[in-house]
Amino acid sequence: MERKAKVIKKGRNQAVLLPDEFAFETESVYIQRDEEGNVVLRAMSEKERHREHFLRLLKQTHFPDSFLSKEERNQSYTTRDPFEGL
Repeated sequence: MERKAKVIKKGRNQAVLLPDEFAFETESVYIQRDEEGNVVLRAMSEKERHREHFLRLLKQTHFPDSFLSKEERNQSYTTRDPFEGL
């Protein structure tokens, strides 16, 4: 389905007013230009949205300096086979 969309210019930026049937269910989208020069908009995948949300929450969260000691943060690696005994 092909429809026209309105392009609005403000300074060096542009915005495109999309018809309802092309609405995104996200706050941001990826934009790229394909080999033919067409501009392609792509919504973030669910995995990408969860990662963005997690990183946003992480920035807002305060962890006290005493949360983990230096020894607790520097855990050693195990050589145990996790499938042993199965």
